[in-house]
Amino acid sequence: MLGVNQYGKAETHLVRVVRDGDVHELRDLLVSVALSGNLDDVHLRGDNSAVLATDTQKNTVYAFAKEHGVGTPEEFALLLARHFLDGAITRARVQVVEVGWARLGDHAFVQSSREQRVATVIASGADAWFVSGVSELVLLKTTDSEFHGFPRDRYTTLTETTDRVLATAVSARWRHDGSASFEDARGALLDTFAAHHSLSLQQTLYAMGSALLSACGSVHEVRLSMPNKHHFVVDLSPFGLENPNEVFHADDRPYGLIEGAVVRDGAPDPGPVWDPYPLV
Repeated sequence: MLGVNQYGKAETHLVRVVRDGDVHELRDLLVSVALSGNLDDVHLRGDNSAVLATDTQKNTVYAFAKEHGVGTPEEFALLLARHFLDGAITRARVQVVEVGWARLGDHAFVQSSREQRVATVIASGADAWFVSGVSELVLLKTTDSEFHGFPRDRYTTLTETTDRVLATAVSARWRHDGSASFEDARGALLDTFAAHHSLSLQQTLYAMGSALLSACGSVHEVRLSMPNKHHFVVDLSPFGLENPNEVFHADDRPYGLIEGAVVRDGAPDPGPVWDPYPLV
């Protein structure tokens, strides 16, 4: 006998940007759908006539975000669940998990739930070296980011853009004499990301590292690792909907990984103590 069963689309990652004037609103959701009902025929005979494709469920999540907005997670889940109760489907379970973002400016945000503060002290005899930093400092801005002018060959499909979502998870380490303020260093990274008009993530990395050196005179060098957390505009045209940079598919892999160091002129050479460290 066929026992209890269900099916659905799990963890559709939806990012919804509301562009109402200069101040943008950002919502970041993971939506999981599980449907059950009169589905014996698909299991026992391969008859798919009662099966709403999981790809259709994913598309519905994106389209509803545009057509109806998100509201509270409870409201959005109820809206979707009621929509999926149709014909053979007698039970719809929709789970919405929201990740919170704190505002840095009109259109820049920081996600702090995964952030870690890192401190390393290397002591040798009477000497000590200090390395401070952060990991998983997740940042996102909904505009003021471009990427164009890159070389193209027969394998290039990426389109050029003058307005994109720029998101990254910053890992940074800065070498100092023991007196650098963590708050000043972190603040310089955040403020620069928010204010900087980016032509590439590499340019933003250098600007953030330079700002940290300017804010903290005792820092000799900062090394940064910044993955490009891609956000792709969802094509809603099959559903008769326009999407002017409002509904995105957040793709976690593969990703571009941008890494680099910014060094103060005349900084003392730490020798082999610093060299064994990876870039971050």
